[in-house]
Amino acid sequence: MIYKKSPDEIEIMRKGGRILAGTLDALEEALRPGVTTAQLDSIAEKRITGSGATPSFKGYRGFPASICTSPNEVIVHGIPGPHRLEEGDVISLDVGVHYEGFHVDSAWTFPVGDVDPRIAELLKVTEESLAAAVEAIKPGNRLGDVGFAVEQVAEGGGFSIVREYVGHGVGRELHEDPQIPNYGPPGRRELLTPGMTLAIEPMVNAGGPETKLLGDGWTVVTLDGSVSAHFEHTVAVTEEGHEVLTQRVR
Repeated sequence: MIYKKSPDEIEIMRKGGRILAGTLDALEEALRPGVTTAQLDSIAEKRITGSGATPSFKGYRGFPASICTSPNEVIVHGIPGPHRLEEGDVISLDVGVHYEGFHVDSAWTFPVGDVDPRIAELLKVTEESLAAAVEAIKPGNRLGDVGFAVEQVAEGGGFSIVREYVGHGVGRELHEDPQIPNYGPPGRRELLTPGMTLAIEPMVNAGGPETKLLGDGWTVVTLDGSVSAHFEHTVAVTEEGHEVLTQRVR
């Protein structure tokens, strides 16, 4: 069942989104060769709790950390720990914030220093696929239009889309209906109406689309070892179109 949010509830999510965006900014500032993913997790937790919120992910179905840290071939759900970043790596930092009863969810994939041009292009195209999906969010469109926008940009850029993992509704729960695949066809699936709040999250691989779940039960990697990128925003459907609740000011 899709739970629509009132204007007051969306305002709470908007405030949570500002906390989340500030957390991603702090993480980006800390990124450099030699930093560990555990250190990034500590920075995020302090920033979130210091803002009067709590990390959505910590303890969620037993997840042991405050954020997901997913370097290189890790697509999603990487667990922070002693892994030390190196020049030329990329890393997806996925952050959830729970504020006054509502969750917001956003992720960004960052380069660590200078990266290979093909990988820089992967990041650029994946971010552009998220932007295209957001532009497709407006009353009267359907979820298939959103996924199709991702598909057109990502595959048009010569990359492959992860199909086993999807975006989702978000709000009172971290994961709500509906599920949001990153592919079409357009004109299908649920109708977009004001009050829906959606976590849109393209996951795009430099190689093939196939994935593998590691033995920790969380970490998802590309089957062929290719680099993956992951970008995500929480977006509200409005009467006029949409509002990105986790927008970063850069």
